[in-house]
Amino acid sequence: MKVIEPTAPHRGTVIWMHGLGATCDDFVPVIPYLRRPDLKFVLPQAPERPVTINGGWVMPAWYDIKSLDHVPDRNDPAHIEESRSFIEGLALAEYVPVVLVGFSQGGAMALHTGLAMKRTLAGIVVLSAYRLEGGVEDPANAGTPIFFGHGDLDEVVPVHKGRAAMEGVRQGREVTWGSWPMGHEVCLEEIEALKAWLETAI
Repeated sequence: MKVIEPTAPHRGTVIWMHGLGATCDDFVPVIPYLRRPDLKFVLPQAPERPVTINGGWVMPAWYDIKSLDHVPDRNDPAHIEESRSFIEGLALAEYVPVVLVGFSQGGAMALHTGLAMKRTLAGIVVLSAYRLEGGVEDPANAGTPIFFGHGDLDEVVPVHKGRAAMEGVRQGREVTWGSWPMGHEVCLEEIEALKAWLETAI
């Protein structure tokens, strides 16, 4: 796990989950573009585990993905619960407003964890991700604002999955959607949009 402490009075904390096969260093280069010295950034590291859809190779993963088809338990429920509990613990340890952010598999975990938390969050950010099946929603975050960003040309998580996740949670809350002509990645325009959204959240 990597922690970047604020260099100005601590106003809030961002907990940022990386994607499948990546590391906690993945989004460190993005942080300076947000220009928020008042925020603490916590970048947790997913455990190493075999991933079925990648031939069983061992890699950082918040949960095993057993199939790309819509079949029961295609995403390992025990792994999801383990990761949810871990991320929730990081959020509960903070005594300032918290935003959960995640990219791809990490974005699915940010949404899944944030909606279920009994502590009200300042916001949730879902980048190039989707909604996991079987999640629960706690009233504490029924009105929490959510930012969705996605690439129109995403070949890993098609943009319609991101839109479906957004449509599924927009009732009764402020939802921001942005898409850009890119693949499974982030771009400067998306980061600028995220920066503006963060300024309203924290």
